[in-house]
Amino acid sequence: MTDFSNKYCLHTRTCGELRKENVGENVVLTGWVARQRDLGGLVFVDLRDRKGKTQCVFDPDVVDARVFADAERMRGEWVVKVAGTVRERESANPDMPTGEIEVMVHDVEVLNTSVTPPFAIEDGIETAEDLRMKWRYLDLRRPEMLANLKLRHTVAQAIRKALNERDFMEVETPILGKSTPEGARDFVVPSRITPGKFYALPQSPQLMKQMLMISGVERYYQIAKCFRDEDLRADRQPEFTQVDIEMSFIEEDDILTMMEDVLKEVFDEIGVEHPFPLQRMQYSEAMERFGCDRPDVRFGMELVNLTELVKGCGFKVFASAAENGNVVKAINAKGAGDWSRGEIDKLANVAAANGAKGLAWMAFKSDGTEKSPIKKFFDDETFAAIKQAVDAQPGDLVLFVADTADVANASLSALRLHMADALNIPREGHALLWVVNFPMFRYDEEEGRYVAEHHPFTQVRREDLDKIETDPLACGSYSYDLVMDGYEAGGGTLRIHKSEEQKRILRRVGLTEEQIEEQFGFLTTALDHGAPPHGGIALGLDRLIMLLAGKDSIRDVIAFPKTTSGSDLMQESPTPVTERQLKEVGMRLL
Repeated sequence: MTDFSNKYCLHTRTCGELRKENVGENVVLTGWVARQRDLGGLVFVDLRDRKGKTQCVFDPDVVDARVFADAERMRGEWVVKVAGTVRERESANPDMPTGEIEVMVHDVEVLNTSVTPPFAIEDGIETAEDLRMKWRYLDLRRPEMLANLKLRHTVAQAIRKALNERDFMEVETPILGKSTPEGARDFVVPSRITPGKFYALPQSPQLMKQMLMISGVERYYQIAKCFRDEDLRADRQPEFTQVDIEMSFIEEDDILTMMEDVLKEVFDEIGVEHPFPLQRMQYSEAMERFGCDRPDVRFGMELVNLTELVKGCGFKVFASAAENGNVVKAINAKGAGDWSRGEIDKLANVAAANGAKGLAWMAFKSDGTEKSPIKKFFDDETFAAIKQAVDAQPGDLVLFVADTADVANASLSALRLHMADALNIPREGHALLWVVNFPMFRYDEEEGRYVAEHHPFTQVRREDLDKIETDPLACGSYSYDLVMDGYEAGGGTLRIHKSEEQKRILRRVGLTEEQIEEQFGFLTTALDHGAPPHGGIALGLDRLIMLLAGKDSIRDVIAFPKTTSGSDLMQESPTPVTERQLKEVGMRLL
């Protein structure tokens, strides 16, 4: 491939490419001063651009007084252009790819000066994230941040290449669209020319890509900006990017196999090894073994169901749960058996934060003794059976939750991750798998109705179609999430392609005929016009890059992210608008 990095610019070489074989070349470099060292007789400047750093030498016996004076006054982050000759360094620097050479400068031009930056422009700085985000353009000069952007670029281009080769068509869908009540909260945009009416920014291009399938596009993709007005956290932003994909005339296996082939090519491009095809785990198995639908399978500590074993036991909390349709489950935190009572009691806060009313425990100390406030309630046979079921050994701490299946799973899943961190359990490399066959519906106690687990455009499994009205919680769906390292990296479904079936689902989630027509009439009408079987998937690009880069926050892999409060500290947004702007769209603040 042709290298254009030194064309259409002021330099002839980049600061990261020169090597020993370039000795003797006359070069022109441009960049930022990373460091200036005045040794009295000579001035050394490390010049940095996005490709790397090169040491430049200013010798008063070689350059004129003006050039040497410029070198003496240079400071960090000045922008300069140097011309010189590549020579071999007397003392090589093994920590720099360009460490075997340096440039003996003949001429220099100061392109711009810089005030002292608020933090060091180097890797590994211990600087508050808010300060880095306020000065984001400086933060992005740091090599590790540039590397994150380069990784993002490389992955995005590899995805495009792989999909293009598979006959997908890249199509842009609207940013201004229609607000719908399902899913997260919309960002709404007032319309000036139609006062009192609003657009919504897309939570995803879901309905538009279905329209494209009905249009006959057959294979579509888009690296799409999406927006959700919801609470933020380390892996969530109000605006985010997803790789949106849709295919016609397919079944579930076609989507999963295609996506695995694409991911393999992407991983090969960035040098990440992972076995393919991926494991496919049923949703029910993920919940039973790991307590969540995005399991990190790189370590054990799986949940153990003890419900049948403790039926009729002497501990009333367990016995009552087992007899009343709830569950008793446990995890074995190997290596925590010698924790103090105070340390163990603090774990109840983790369980309580996830809805548990209490946390029981048994500590099997390294010296062979056993401590537990509940041991006395079990006969020897039941106690031995519990030990065997959880594989309790000296040095282990067993944690129990007795509650509804949802609460027990959520609490122990959170404790599993908490204990993995506390015990420094290694989680090396990457682990990807599919979690498939999610329930179609769940019951929302707060709203008092059934809602779609994924979204209401998901196809119910064929064998469950007769249960939509009579037993909705028993309905499975053609749905699949891509799980990576304990995060949901993507998800998708087969879509409903028949109008009457779509209306059945919308009725089941509580919409009236009038609401169906008002909110989704354009979709049901389109489905009446020869919609093919279709389905798709969306990959969270920000989250995928975060995991590949080994970062803990997607803010590290987005050029200009928002804070957890949704603020852009660099632009100082959001900001108030003028009364005139509000008046133009027929609005006023209360």
